[in-house]
Amino acid sequence: MFTSCIYAFFASLGFGIIFNIRGKKLYFAALGGSLGWFIYSLSLKTLPPMYSLTLAALGFSIYSEIMARILKSPITIFVICALIPLVPGGGMYYTMLYILQDNLTMAIETGIETISNAGSLVMGILVVSSIMKILNNKKQNININIEKSTSE
Repeated sequence: MFTSCIYAFFASLGFGIIFNIRGKKLYFAALGGSLGWFIYSLSLKTLPPMYSLTLAALGFSIYSEIMARILKSPITIFVICALIPLVPGGGMYYTMLYILQDNLTMAIETGIETISNAGSLVMGILVVSSIMKILNNKKQNININIEKSTSE
């Protein structure tokens, strides 16, 4: 499991270079990919892949939110790099292969599984993003109320 996390780190690092991320942000973005893969591998021992992917997405999304605030950077650079090792590329490949081989039963089965896995990743990211948006709105409302009360 340790070596696969290192591979995930380097995969995320490579995509970070392609996305033109510079300096220490690149290494922290790649670390998010390694963290996501670690959570996925650890939870895969007890949970189905769909739930493991959701848990991994929750983990790297929280990490990405924290690092974006610490390094004062857009969150997308961290989320996209962390997402790369978990993208169900094999499922997409095999779905297309089965379609080309006229094996529609396997194509549909693999396609549904792939879409479910991708949806699990999206749900994990969406939950963290929504919670952070709600928290930021509440914080802004509190600041606006404080400013109104001090100006009166």
